Amino acid sequence: MALIDQLKEEQKLAMKAKDKLRLGTIRLALSDIKQREVDERITLTDDDIIAVLTKMVKQRRDSVAQYESAGRQDLAEAEQAEITVLEDFMPQPLSDDEVSALIERAIADSGAASMQDMGKVMGVLKPQIQGRADMGKVSGLVRAKLA
Repeated sequence: MALIDQLKEEQKLAMKAKDKLRLGTIRLALSDIKQREVDERITLTDDDIIAVLTKMVKQRRDSVAQYESAGRQDLAEAEQAEITVLEDFMPQPLSDDEVSALIERAIADSGAASMQDMGKVMGVLKPQIQGRADMGKVSGLVRAKLA
């Protein structure tokens, strides 16, 4: 089933279950997806939808950090609950060993030899790990291997 169809089906189930948090979060996701489709005049693929969901999770993680530093645990918990709902629709995260293996393969495939080739390596890696690993962390690992 396509990811957009899965989101719409889960929206219906959340409505029937009267799960306000899940329903609200799914509606936000569908809204962001629709907004991007309208802005770019395209129909998003599952990979594009995963990119939208990844961005939403990243925004919420940033919010959690800010709320916790400000002592607003109630707001941080609400954001964390939304992250949990969004992660239900994302692919399974990669383990550290899997990420390392993908980095090694990407370096070999791209023929990277120095830091100047980092863009090539990240270009190979991004489609493989989008939504399955933290790109910032991956970038740091690639930088360490190329240095």
